[in-house]
Amino acid sequence: MDKAKPPESDKSAALRERHALNPRPDAVTDPVFRAGTPFFDAEDLVQVKYEMVRRVEADGLPVNHAAAAFGFSRPSFYKAQEALHASGLPGLLPQKPGPRRAHKLTPEVVEFLAQTLNDEPGLSAGELVRRVQSRFGLSVHPRTIERGLARQRKKGRPAQAEGSGPTPG
Repeated sequence: MDKAKPPESDKSAALRERHALNPRPDAVTDPVFRAGTPFFDAEDLVQVKYEMVRRVEADGLPVNHAAAAFGFSRPSFYKAQEALHASGLPGLLPQKPGPRRAHKLTPEVVEFLAQTLNDEPGLSAGELVRRVQSRFGLSVHPRTIERGLARQRKKGRPAQAEGSGPTPG
């Protein structure tokens, strides 16, 4: 007979949605989390990190003991401590996964795109994708190219030259 997985609580679902569900709650062996009190929840990653840092700073627990008791490495402890001191509790919230910026569109790639559009204004994003792949060996999505070019226009550097040459005076 298969062991049925218990249904996820509303709190666990909310933590998962915000990427704040501790992936290893069983690794938390600190007594306050194991006592079964409803306040201390080993699934709440922010609470676990906060309590780990608090136990070192307020209770004098050695870093290696605290890290082990809360299911983290020493470098993870120091990272949590730094985040807490720099930003308070919000610093302990996990960051959104994925790239933070257009990391594939280097200035060289954007310059290539701008020059290509200057030479051939009617090119589609799909054709630009093919040319970037051919020239740089990069696989980029057409929307990434559209966003990168839009950022350039927003910065006041047109991706497509409009009326090149000297302006009549």
